[in-house]
This record gives sequence, C-alpha cells and structure tokens, in this order.
Amino acid sequence: MVKPTKKSTPTKTKTRAYRGIVHIQAGHHNTIVTITNIRGEVLCWSSAGACGFKGKRKSTGFAAKKAAETAAKKSRDFAIREAKVLVTGPGQGRESAIREIFKAGLKVNVIREKTGIPHNGCRPPKRRSI
Repeated sequence: MVKPTKKSTPTKTKTRAYRGIVHIQAGHHNTIVTITNIRGEVLCWSSAGACGFKGKRKSTGFAAKKAAETAAKKSRDFAIREAKVLVTGPGQGRESAIREIFKAGLKVNVIREKTGIPHNGCRPPKRRSI
C-alpha cells in the first residue's frame, strides 16, 4: 500500500509595516507588551513571564523593561520605525517600558493612557481581612 505524500504548506511571509501600535498592559502581577500594525493585527508580543521572570519579580519595572526590549527587537523583523504607545493598567512597569521603547529606536508619535476608570459601575470587592 502506497502512503500519500504530504504537500508542503507555504510558509507565511512576514509583512512589512512602517507604522505600528505598541500596547503596554501593566497589571499588578505582569506586564505584557504587544506590537500591532495600524489595523490592530498582532505582529509580535512579549511579557515579563515570557522573559523568564517568575512570581514577585514579574511585577517589577526591570521585568517590564526586559519585556519591552524583547518586543522591540522582534518588531525589527517587520521594519517598524514609528509607533503609537497605548498604556493600560496600574502596574509598576509603565514608565520603564515606555523608556525602553524609546531606547530601542522606535520613533514614538503619541503616548496615550487607556486605563479604564469606572464611573460608579461595579461594586468593588470587599476589603481583605488578614
């Protein structure tokens, strides 16, 4: 019995994007840096956890700096030169991640704060008792 041969699937070519958007999600426990094109399609990403930090160290500014550096290096494959920066969340790594984006050579046009603020929406969780 003859085995059918597998057809090779075409590899996806990396798209070139001159401009992009850098999304920085700085939470209490982790910092995630995502780089998208103008349409919002994800090109590359990195996080403090993906860079090898665990536990308490993920929430530090240094971990956020490393995550931003890694994401910026990956974005070079897509030829991104200009970027908008959208920052979300209350975490420690916000400023250090933005500084690292500058250092990586990306020209930053806009820095925008996108953290959601409730207008007396949901009731907050009750105070923790220890």
